[in-house]
Amino acid sequence: MHLFWLLLLLTMSGLLSAQEASEVAEEPTLAGLQSSIEAAQSSLTMIWLVITGALVFFMQAGFAMVEVGLTRAKNAANIIMKNLMDFAVGSVAFFFVGWGLMYGSTASGWIGTDHFALMGYSPDEITNILRNWFFQVVFAATAATIVSGAMAERTKFVSYLLYSVFISAIVYPISGHWIWGGGWLSEMGFHDFAGSTVVHSVGGWAALVGAILLGPRLGKYVKLPDGKVKVRAILGHNLPLAALGVFILWFGWYGFNPGSTLDGNSVDIGWVAVTTTLGASTGAVGAMIMSWILFKKPDTSMSLNGALAGLVAITAPTYVVEPWAAIVIGLIGGILVVLSVEFFDKVLHIDDPVGAISVHGVCGVWGTLSVGLFANRPNDKIVGLFYNGSFHQLGVQTLGVVTVFIWVVVTMGAFFFIVRQTVGLRVDEKEELQGLDITEHAAEAYPGFQIFSNM
Repeated sequence: MHLFWLLLLLTMSGLLSAQEASEVAEEPTLAGLQSSIEAAQSSLTMIWLVITGALVFFMQAGFAMVEVGLTRAKNAANIIMKNLMDFAVGSVAFFFVGWGLMYGSTASGWIGTDHFALMGYSPDEITNILRNWFFQVVFAATAATIVSGAMAERTKFVSYLLYSVFISAIVYPISGHWIWGGGWLSEMGFHDFAGSTVVHSVGGWAALVGAILLGPRLGKYVKLPDGKVKVRAILGHNLPLAALGVFILWFGWYGFNPGSTLDGNSVDIGWVAVTTTLGASTGAVGAMIMSWILFKKPDTSMSLNGALAGLVAITAPTYVVEPWAAIVIGLIGGILVVLSVEFFDKVLHIDDPVGAISVHGVCGVWGTLSVGLFANRPNDKIVGLFYNGSFHQLGVQTLGVVTVFIWVVVTMGAFFFIVRQTVGLRVDEKEELQGLDITEHAAEAYPGFQIFSNM
């Protein structure tokens, strides 16, 4: 009998020990599973941001092709060089200075103060910081390269290099800090999801200042004896190349906007992709219709710029608006870009060979303000006038637009003025007539094709 109780006691002890061991073993298994899930999510975001960043980088090719196609053949090599060096010198400037000013620890919400050259991060932080830097540097390059088109065919190459460094290191990062770096505008609730103002309006307003201080191309505006000004169209040499550039830019925008979710696991990636597509499509349609009305024929170059205008306009509100609103925003952007191009060219007599001021500056403003009208994300506390009857969000968006405009005009105006007074901003008349390919680079984009010599 005693033996029975002894065996029963030993059996129960064994069962209890096995249960305890099982419970101990179960905890690390659950923790391991959770760790594996987090690692997979982190890896997916790493892949997502690198791939979408690469798509945005590919937009450099799109900008180059648009600019080359809409300008004359004698300047094609110069334009390729500018678009190449925008990224090359701009990325170095953004690495050493720009990143710290944009994403460093804030000084009263106005400027970043540390992490220059990516220094000061812990070993645990640096992997994700490097990933984030790569995704952000391509946005800085986009802001810089916008100016190239407005200043095409008459700018000194060395002056353009200085500009690329200045905007990438100083101008873009500081205003970017206000909005994306935790600065004062973001604290007020200003919303710019992927950069209608942060990227595009910064580039557009810099283009405006540069085009004004540079002056028009030779023969663009001819003063008649009666005092009136004749506006002469200077046609680009390769419209199919410009069209290819627009398609490349549209493709790259799927990195620009969906990538700005900053999370490869986000359920909003598809939403952003849809609103981006609709905005671009109706932008092209709107520009086609408006050009058809004004010029009696649907204009190809205007329709191409309309697609870009729709993309720029939908970039700020893409996450916070519904698909129907994206259709309206893009359509208005397409109409607006045609009217704006005509206004700057025919009324203000500002020579912008590719329409960069209108596409990026004007439509960037429209896209940013549209957040204050069409936004419907109450969970994120971003709701526009048409949904809650309040002007608050629209007021904040307007403040951001005006502030960034003043910042860019003042800083880039001072910079271009100093450059013009020192190293010079514009090539001389003989060099401009001969073409910048030969005079600035001793190269020809189309060697042996004399048919292009005067184009």
